[in-house]
Amino acid sequence: MIDESLLSSLNSNEKEAFKKGLEDIINQTYVIEEEYKNLNESYAALETFLRQIVETLPNALWVLDEEGELFLQNSEAQAIHELLPQIDLSSQSDELEFNDATYLVKIVQKGGKTLISATDITGEKRKERLASMGQVAAHLSHEIRNPIGSISLLTSTLFKRVDLSAKPLVLEMQKAIWRVERIIKATLLFSKGIQPNMGYFNLDELGLECREGMTRYTFSTPIALNINLPKIQMEGDKDLLSMVFQNLLFNAIDAIEEADEESGEISFSYSHEDNFHQIDVCDSGKAIENPNILFEPFKTTKTKGNGLGLALTLQIIEAHGGKISLLENPKGFRVALP
Repeated sequence: MIDESLLSSLNSNEKEAFKKGLEDIINQTYVIEEEYKNLNESYAALETFLRQIVETLPNALWVLDEEGELFLQNSEAQAIHELLPQIDLSSQSDELEFNDATYLVKIVQKGGKTLISATDITGEKRKERLASMGQVAAHLSHEIRNPIGSISLLTSTLFKRVDLSAKPLVLEMQKAIWRVERIIKATLLFSKGIQPNMGYFNLDELGLECREGMTRYTFSTPIALNINLPKIQMEGDKDLLSMVFQNLLFNAIDAIEEADEESGEISFSYSHEDNFHQIDVCDSGKAIENPNILFEPFKTTKTKGNGLGLALTLQIIEAHGGKISLLENPKGFRVALP
């Protein structure tokens, strides 16, 4: 409030100067208010811009305030919000396992704020583990191959010399050795990489090799094998593709065995679509428990197996420019080869 007695004591010049001063103060107030409004808008725009930057980051990001409360996070962080309570804030860097994934966590303290980032390094860790496991497996395979070869030769000689009553026992020994030899071959192929030796052959020859392979595979459940593959010429590595379809056959046999049914059925059928040969391998066995790890090396849900069969199958098919997919009804796999 302006004191009226003070105003009445002023002369006309003083009153004019006082009035002009008030107008200048009011005008300056409007200028300051406009500048504050512009500054506030600029701050809001900058905050939005920073949030957009944070949102585009490929890793999870949290920002905590001085009290340790959540101040800012992006959608990647929201997706794995349960990871935050497990992070040790006293450590600058750490690796954490969470929901079958591995995260590299880094923490920075700045201006009273705590900046936490979590980067998914599952792929890198998987490659490291596969490389080390592949090296160990390849070394063991080299060491085992020679003695297994000697045992195989000795059992062949033994089969010729033993009495008829003992021959089934030696035959089972040969089946077991043949299976070990397949594992060794698969391991060495997986560690070296697939390089197909391309040539021409008839598709029905793969069916014949599958029938022969089945006679060497050990199983107890009666299984009907129906192979309907035409005699058409294909280009590819016959030995590698034979391994592919035998792997699928043996997986089907194992699924039937695990289903604990009185009998089972496996079928090979052919179709042609979009310049691809399509071979479906279906079975009546146990359903696949975890499709996400089907082609993961050294991972298996089966009671027997080393987890290399389907991983190697995928590598061989892709090396031929083909693809493999899972079928649900009937259960099985579809192999498409150009």
